[in-house]
Amino acid sequence: MRSFAGRDILSLKEFERNEFFHVFDVAQKMEPIARARKNVDMLKEKTLVTAFYQPSTRTRLAHEAAMHRLGGHVCGFADPKMTRAGDFYQESIKDTVKMLEYYGDVIVMRHFQQGAPHEAAKWASIPIINGGDGWGEHPTQILTDLYTVLREKGRIDGLKWLAVGDMRMRTMHSLGYALSQFDCPITFVAPPDMGLTDEFKAELKQYSVDFKEVDHVEKAIADADVILVEPVVQPDYTKSRDERTGELSLTPANYRITRELLETKAKSDAILLHSLPRMDEVPLDVDITRWSRYWQEAFNGVVMRMTLLALVLGAME
Repeated sequence: MRSFAGRDILSLKEFERNEFFHVFDVAQKMEPIARARKNVDMLKEKTLVTAFYQPSTRTRLAHEAAMHRLGGHVCGFADPKMTRAGDFYQESIKDTVKMLEYYGDVIVMRHFQQGAPHEAAKWASIPIINGGDGWGEHPTQILTDLYTVLREKGRIDGLKWLAVGDMRMRTMHSLGYALSQFDCPITFVAPPDMGLTDEFKAELKQYSVDFKEVDHVEKAIADADVILVEPVVQPDYTKSRDERTGELSLTPANYRITRELLETKAKSDAILLHSLPRMDEVPLDVDITRWSRYWQEAFNGVVMRMTLLALVLGAME
């Protein structure tokens, strides 16, 4: 297995099966630190640089919290308009990254341009972690989701997945690539204009992913062990900020996971994931049901970022 020390985390296409399990093993060692809400000195001599060209709550703060939990330091920006990277100058990724690498030891980047973190990795001499790139990928989120499934269900292989939402989303892409390494049939449910692209379907077939598409959650939820939901009311991920005003449309019934649907159709031991934020696709009254696991997922988001930071900075092998 390749060492993670000094490695970029850009895409789950690059992960082999044994690497997933190595990450999960290290995460189990990190989990007690986060659960005890204490900080250690594992990365006390290291600094994380956050370069967020798009809004973020969970991804940015989970990385920052993870670095603090490991005793490290954080600097960076959450609004490029307040920097030379996004104001009048529109500084290039190359120039920005060549500068940022002198300020820290690892960079986590979210960008509205697909492939931007990959471009950054060409120029940086320190590891780059992809915090979401346009409609591209979101590898740290799906690693979090898989770890959540492993902790909740005790296994990943043999579980049937139902993925509901906009299939153009970066999380869905990373999910498809990740499940190529596991025995996990997956059913996708999306509005017609948000379905799997021909290009992505060809990739899934190339990677031997067992998948199918249906047009309504009711047609697939009864078989699902894991239900992963994303909104179908989406911002434009090709922009640094979507500033639409006025009322947004509501989620059609085909793509909503309601309490009634779970009670009448879902397996009693199925688990429901959502990376958040949500619109109305998962109503609030689902939160207190036995199916919901998105708050555990949020906690595991810190654990997973602790894991990746410790690995790429060489504190864990």
